[in-house]
Amino acid sequence: MTQHFDVVVIGGGPAGLSAALNLVRARMRVLVLDANRPRHSATLFAHGFLTRDNISPLELRRLGREDVSAYENGEVQFAAVDAVTALPDGYRVVARGVKGHPDRDVHARRIVVATGLAEILPDIGNARAFYGTCLHSCLECDGWEKQDAPLVLIGESEDLALQAFRALQWTNDLLVLTNGAAVIDEAEERELAASGIRLERTPIDEITGERGVMTGLVLADGRALTYRAGFIRPRWEVRLGFLDPLGLDADGDGLLIVDERGRASRPGVYAAGDIVPPGPQQIAIAAGHGAVASATIVDDDVRERRAFGTRPV
Repeated sequence: MTQHFDVVVIGGGPAGLSAALNLVRARMRVLVLDANRPRHSATLFAHGFLTRDNISPLELRRLGREDVSAYENGEVQFAAVDAVTALPDGYRVVARGVKGHPDRDVHARRIVVATGLAEILPDIGNARAFYGTCLHSCLECDGWEKQDAPLVLIGESEDLALQAFRALQWTNDLLVLTNGAAVIDEAEERELAASGIRLERTPIDEITGERGVMTGLVLADGRALTYRAGFIRPRWEVRLGFLDPLGLDADGDGLLIVDERGRASRPGVYAAGDIVPPGPQQIAIAAGHGAVASATIVDDDVRERRAFGTRPV
């Protein structure tokens, strides 16, 4: 028999679990489907989340799953959603179980999309071996731990110069490397130099070090640079093919467009966290997005019941 849920939350990160926790407390029957491929899987510690500063992101997610599952009307399962299709009274969600969990084929009156994004690092040999330990992507998250140290900022994005000026909040010794990408023009280079920020346009051959401890970089021309820490700007990739049948509105980066309360362009669909503009945010902000979406769902449910003169099931 098909299982029926008030809400299926797709994604078990801070946004999805925050939405689910608030929804189960509103006495809704909720299923969280999580593919278990978190963007922060390489990060050892999460920072800036009240009462949980320095917690492992994986531990934070585990605790969140326990919070939701502690309610008899809340269920969390590791499963990758393959398809979401519209029904006259909601949505059908089909998912493949991962880590030994069963496949699911369920009906939901509403869905919350909180899948987050996939990170694609610049193509630099062994950069991922140092990602999350010596190289980080979020200045606000990890800048404190790197303060006053000589740092590199590696990136191929158009906002690289802006990120360099932001990095000055934590260090005055900064080298920006574009890895050969034409993302900083001459005017920006002059601005950087005036602020004491050095620029290197030569492609990077590899990061040096061992066991996650970075000792430097080797450029394509053979020069070796001694640096032990820094930040790297990933490219973020949207993976929402399973939602194609719904025809949801998205921006130029593929992020789902929502209103100020988290409603997507189709009734009964909501989105929260990194999958909505402006994209990657701190954990606390993503969790806040999830809480807003859950409150919106409760409000929408109340309005529907009032219009049709029905009571909660």
